[in-house]
Amino acid sequence: MVIRRGAIHYTHQARSFSIDAPLAVPANRATSLKHCVHLGTMKFHTEYLTFHTRRHREYVHITPQVEAIVEKSGIKDGMVLVSAMHITAGVYVNDDESGLIEDIDKWLEGLAPFREDYQHHQTGEDNGDSHLKALLIHHQVIMPVTKGKLDLGTWQRVFYAEFDGQRAKRVLVKVMGE
Repeated sequence: MVIRRGAIHYTHQARSFSIDAPLAVPANRATSLKHCVHLGTMKFHTEYLTFHTRRHREYVHITPQVEAIVEKSGIKDGMVLVSAMHITAGVYVNDDESGLIEDIDKWLEGLAPFREDYQHHQTGEDNGDSHLKALLIHHQVIMPVTKGKLDLGTWQRVFYAEFDGQRAKRVLVKVMGE
């Protein structure tokens, strides 16, 4: 194993940063290290989506909004992070098929049903099941951006999952790359 130091440089909002970190590579691969480390100029673009759902539990197809943000960013190659900024909501990737969405909802309700005996309810809240459902779905996804477009599989779509709705909540969309 050979340890080399490599510099990574990127620019964000008129500020430049460099990272000089040790990189461990197999001895027979040391010559290709310079090709792996050079990143060029990395850009970041951040926007927020706000949702105020009508129902307590709701699944919102947000692929078009994420695609528009990726296009607006001007980033051609990189990734996009989509993250629910609340502890009773989530983001996931799956098929946009109404029967599947109903199945997901029933599955989540079976695993984390509304009950009055959650310990969390002793704090005065009544949304213990919403927190558990959000844990099962998870709060964020990272997806590839290729040639300036969201690079999803044939049937993959992005969804915002709300488990304690009827109030405004934000979703962060951060596009990173070159």
